[in-house]
Amino acid sequence: MKQESQLQRDSQGEDGAALGRLERSLRAWEEGALAAFLARRPESKPEYRTGAGLPVKRVYTALDVAELPLEEIGLPGAYPFTRGAYPTMYRGRLWTMRQIAGFGTAADTNERFQYLIAQGQTGLSVDFDMPTLMGYDSDHAMSLGEVGREGVAIDVLDDMETLFAGIDLTQISVSMTINPSAWILLAMYVAVAEGRGYDLHQLSGTIQNDCLKEYIAQKEWTFPVRPSVRIVRDTIEYCAEHMQRYNPINISGYHISEAGATAVQEAAFTIANAIAYVEEVTRAGGDVDDFAPRLSFFFVSQADLFEEVAKFRAARRVYAKVMKERFGAQKPESMRLRFHAQTAAITLTQPQPYVNIVRTAYQALSAVLGGAQSLHTNGFDEAYTIPTEEAMKLSLRTQQVIAEETNVPSVIDPLGGSYYVESLTTRIETEIFRILDQVEALGGTIAAIEQGWFQQQIADSAYAFARRKASGERPVIGVNTYVEPAEEAPIETHPYDATTEQRQIEHLRQVKAGRDEAAVERLLADLRAAAAADQNIMPATIAAVKARATMGEIVTTLQGLWGTYREQPVF
Repeated sequence: MKQESQLQRDSQGEDGAALGRLERSLRAWEEGALAAFLARRPESKPEYRTGAGLPVKRVYTALDVAELPLEEIGLPGAYPFTRGAYPTMYRGRLWTMRQIAGFGTAADTNERFQYLIAQGQTGLSVDFDMPTLMGYDSDHAMSLGEVGREGVAIDVLDDMETLFAGIDLTQISVSMTINPSAWILLAMYVAVAEGRGYDLHQLSGTIQNDCLKEYIAQKEWTFPVRPSVRIVRDTIEYCAEHMQRYNPINISGYHISEAGATAVQEAAFTIANAIAYVEEVTRAGGDVDDFAPRLSFFFVSQADLFEEVAKFRAARRVYAKVMKERFGAQKPESMRLRFHAQTAAITLTQPQPYVNIVRTAYQALSAVLGGAQSLHTNGFDEAYTIPTEEAMKLSLRTQQVIAEETNVPSVIDPLGGSYYVESLTTRIETEIFRILDQVEALGGTIAAIEQGWFQQQIADSAYAFARRKASGERPVIGVNTYVEPAEEAPIETHPYDATTEQRQIEHLRQVKAGRDEAAVERLLADLRAAAAADQNIMPATIAAVKARATMGEIVTTLQGLWGTYREQPVF
């Protein structure tokens, strides 16, 4: 032990001396070669910042990470998971390649699924139309003109059966981008699986199911905040018991970013939401190590490549510390942040749409370098409408090139140890904890939402970004720099089938005509009673959808109990 202590002291002394020499060399360089060069050729900007506005130095050295303990960086698959969620990362298994798909009727989208699977896609990701997202049936007056337009229309169990016809749900992971009505879609998914005789524990995938980010950013809701969080609690508890490989929530920063938040705000607000969900389940008696291993996350992969990599690394480290220190998690998998990433739709442009291919490729690369568990790459035509098959294939091929040709997946966290990336990771971590402290001071996430705090922060960031883009300080190729004359029809886009709404409504009427109305009414009453008694509503919802109760009927039943939500405007 004495010998080891002496070695440590010798090492520390040598390191200190080396840092001192480096500091003197840096100062001499700045005062000599750099100053002389700047006098002849000044830098192009007075200051440099990341996309989130964090200051960027011209060069980073060992001095910038001298105070960072090595255990904060750690090793892959080990606390605090800075370097990756798993010990082997992509050497053991590549990320799941998901291309989101959804349009028209369930049969229309099923054809797209079959095409993507044939092209090598390894996970399905379902996009739903606006009525489905909001809990309206296709024949509701509010659905007029929106049925199947921006996603697939799902009203009743028969639609879900058609959506996954010919697809073995035990062999492919299914992610569903759905929030206010997520538990109903999960109930339909369970009913399909049970109808086929599957063991529910063999199903893998995710429902997004993140209601809090709706009130913060995306603005799609059906109930007030607190009942919505209770529904999330019920789905987490149900899946922990009945679907042990399934992620009952995908806590989402993507939409927070798309609404205008910075990279730092995206990570911080998302973890604040995660804290609220964990508090809700543990307050109801759940053991954190029973459900936390299946919590998952969803982040955007934005334009600032190094900042995005640092954001993903910092988010993992912050989450691990929160789960261990705040909630007392014992299992490593309870502290492990696993995330899906999607390239940034907000960066796609209609001018010069083929430039979007380049943007998407770099954003996808940053997600891989940051350690994503699954990835969706946007179609280059999505600034116009939902992507064509050709655009989706090209997006999938983008992921496959990164996976098979670049050799990037061969090394875990290849940017780990970079002076810049490590320094930026630590800076983002510090900023995330600062924001979490602010949220705590406001009374927690839900209280901050009800006060409009998150909404105001995003509005301010979005306005600042819009000003930078309008002034040209934030270049956007084809929009405010390298602008070309507009083309009348630069690309072929996916057409909307005008018969979709009629076909979907007719199918819904047929299902209603053939069901047992008395059974539906009885089961909807059972659902309302379970909700009023604070019982888990998943079993009652599954029973109702099996009887062909529609999504709109289920939502309306619970709105009669809980009411709806009106947002406090933010200016």
